[in-house]
Amino acid sequence: MSMLLPNTLTARLAALAQRFGLGNQAPRRIFEKACQLRLPFAPLPKIEPSIWWQAGPPLQRLVELPRGALSGPVQEHKADAHAVLIRLVERKQHQLPSIDLRQVDGLNNGNVELPPTPSFEDYLASLHIRSVKIISYKDFIKAISLPLPRFLAGDPINLYRASWHGSRMFWCGEQHTEAFAAAISYARLRQLETTLPAEVTHYQLRPEGLAQLDMRYHVLAMPTQAWSDPAFMGLLLDTGIPYSRLKLLRNVGAPEFLMLPKDHVEATALGEGLRLVGATDVVRYLSALS
Repeated sequence: MSMLLPNTLTARLAALAQRFGLGNQAPRRIFEKACQLRLPFAPLPKIEPSIWWQAGPPLQRLVELPRGALSGPVQEHKADAHAVLIRLVERKQHQLPSIDLRQVDGLNNGNVELPPTPSFEDYLASLHIRSVKIISYKDFIKAISLPLPRFLAGDPINLYRASWHGSRMFWCGEQHTEAFAAAISYARLRQLETTLPAEVTHYQLRPEGLAQLDMRYHVLAMPTQAWSDPAFMGLLLDTGIPYSRLKLLRNVGAPEFLMLPKDHVEATALGEGLRLVGATDVVRYLSALS
């Protein structure tokens, strides 16, 4: 984008400047410079149906987000942002006297780079070599007892759920995932009712938390290249704008979240300018997930 803005963009700048109180010279200058940035903005990924707990955004981390997870120049600003973020997700734990394991359709796995896999059956079909084969009830008991050694004793199974994963239920264990998937698939195929008590941890995005975040902050997804871009970093640092950074997504090259307080006029100028040139509004993204 050239330094001489086209008339249409100039008109939009003027309208936004009036709307957000950017009539003062300094905020308006920040706003216009933000609109001239050239950064490789990209939309945040949609959640695809997958058996992998780690396939979606790890919003469950917000419940116990360490204070040190946020970076930025001023401790007070980071503390304020942290206080809002930890109220975004609610964690509830409850016990069920009985659950049919055929309803469990997800696995906990630490590898965030695994491709989305819609079902246990798809996962098993993708394995080049199957180490677990079930052709009889005896094989089933042997297989299910690998991930759940106390299966025959009726010990509870631990499960995860999250509102951003819909109704999918994930087994919490990380060992013998093939045996678990094979056993559940066999139970479905043979219409074999298999029940256990369950301890369920449920994570839910809080509408009140989202509303508070939206009221207080511009939250924008910034590409990794932004943090070495002289024009962007000059805007962020030379002006003394208050901000916090959060690296929540764990994929290689994933964007970081930039939090700019809306009660600061120059931070608002930067936030609105970044949004205009393509930065994803994280609050809207999260609202769509909820």
